[in-house]
Amino acid sequence: MCHPNLVALAVLLCSTLLVNGGKVLVFPVDGSHWINMNIIIEELHSRGHEVTVVRPNDTWQIKSESPHYKSITITYSNGFDHKRFGAFVMKTLIMRRQGASLWTRLSMEYDLVKEFYELHVKALEMVERMFEDTKLMQSLHDAKYDLVLTDPTIGTGALMAHRLRLPLVFNVRWTIQGEGHFAIAPSPLSYIPIPGSELTDKMTFIQRVQNMLYFFFYTLRFWCITEPNYKPFFHRHFGSDVHYMELFQSADIWLMRNDFTFEFPRPTMPNVVYMSGFQCKPSKPLSKELEDFVQSSGEHGVIVMTLGTLVEELPEDIAEDIAAAFAELPQKVIWRHKGKRPSTLGNNTRILDWLPQNELLGHPKTRVFVAHGGTNGIQEAIYHGVPLVGLPLLFDQADNFFRMKARGVAKVLDIATVNKENFLEALKEVLYQPSYREKMKELSSIQRDQPMKPLDRAMFWIEFVMRHKGAAHLRTESYKMSSIQYYSMDVAAFLLAVIFLVFTIFVSAVRFLLHKLFYRNKIKQE
Repeated sequence: MCHPNLVALAVLLCSTLLVNGGKVLVFPVDGSHWINMNIIIEELHSRGHEVTVVRPNDTWQIKSESPHYKSITITYSNGFDHKRFGAFVMKTLIMRRQGASLWTRLSMEYDLVKEFYELHVKALEMVERMFEDTKLMQSLHDAKYDLVLTDPTIGTGALMAHRLRLPLVFNVRWTIQGEGHFAIAPSPLSYIPIPGSELTDKMTFIQRVQNMLYFFFYTLRFWCITEPNYKPFFHRHFGSDVHYMELFQSADIWLMRNDFTFEFPRPTMPNVVYMSGFQCKPSKPLSKELEDFVQSSGEHGVIVMTLGTLVEELPEDIAEDIAAAFAELPQKVIWRHKGKRPSTLGNNTRILDWLPQNELLGHPKTRVFVAHGGTNGIQEAIYHGVPLVGLPLLFDQADNFFRMKARGVAKVLDIATVNKENFLEALKEVLYQPSYREKMKELSSIQRDQPMKPLDRAMFWIEFVMRHKGAAHLRTESYKMSSIQYYSMDVAAFLLAVIFLVFTIFVSAVRFLLHKLFYRNKIKQE
């Protein structure tokens, strides 16, 4: 008989030979977007694919060395500066605390548009310099990659895929012109709420008017950011006959970072693949020190609070109020906070520079998650069935939390008006009203009840594009149409013209016959 270890080794060697590893070129976006892109990269690597990540030299999350990928470091900035974004977030918080006047709202909107405008300017400058670097471009051509994987929040990867003539896969929630679905799928405003409108798919007439106004404002905002940047870039490098959004809309596969546990029901497209919760996984054991602290909560359980990668501290008055509210609860609290230690901090609260979010959310003693509303955190909360208290700050966070509120799993507070009293009231409501936890458990059950894991589904479609050199059969041709063609306005105009012509001929014929008849009768009478 063969030795079992030799048999196992033979099987392993055979399976290794059968692996048909591809070559993937990745253009990621920094910050929290990199966190979920890195999960896909690690999975690609584990399946035998060779991954190369293009990173700017001033990145703050994307490491140059990794066991899962090779990196190409570009000696240009992409404008994604951690400190600048942190300062922008803090400035926004302070402005919101000063009042909700129209002037404050306009100032915040102007600052947001300006920030994203500059981000795209820097990103396109980086791409332009890459295009001009003949040695770099030749090396990318010679590497013979199978596809480009990118996050279309910034246009870098899509532009490079077009230049290199490679199939394109998106890891997407947002594009350069807003929420991903609006770029590729039919989006009737009668029941598809615009992000930020805080509307559901069931709208009254007044709400539909409001949604339409939000649509115009939403379109204007992104038009101001993208049109002045991408249009001249395209004219210089790709000619004036193709609109820049056509390049994005022609992506082979859209790996969408949400699904219909999160999104309201809406039309979609054959090349949109939903992978909500792909980054979620069962929790691992906590460190002994943290586990002892969690266990010391007894029957009351634990509250976990973190406000994401960009917000390491809060304005001092907010931090004092939050700490004071926590101090009045019997629960233990684990709070990621790097700012000044609040004077009102209770003995039940542990402040950390970093916390193992997934492991804490998956712990059976966790009762509530206080969060800012980033997609990753919300999906992990859904996966583990932990209800939410929301402190959305900016970007898509308020919209994310509104969707959770609409499903009855979150209590949302305005950071501009949060204080000890209303924060404590929100915590008690979520802690002691069973409906929040019950509805979140139901949502978790729906999210987990799938024929295959979201990450496996994402891998299948990435490898599908490698095997078939794209997925053109899943792409609609609608993106090549003008608005007049897409909405069949030319057809409607033609049919109306035909009807008008037939009607005119009919009327003319009737008038002629009547005139003829009248003329004959007149002759007979004479």
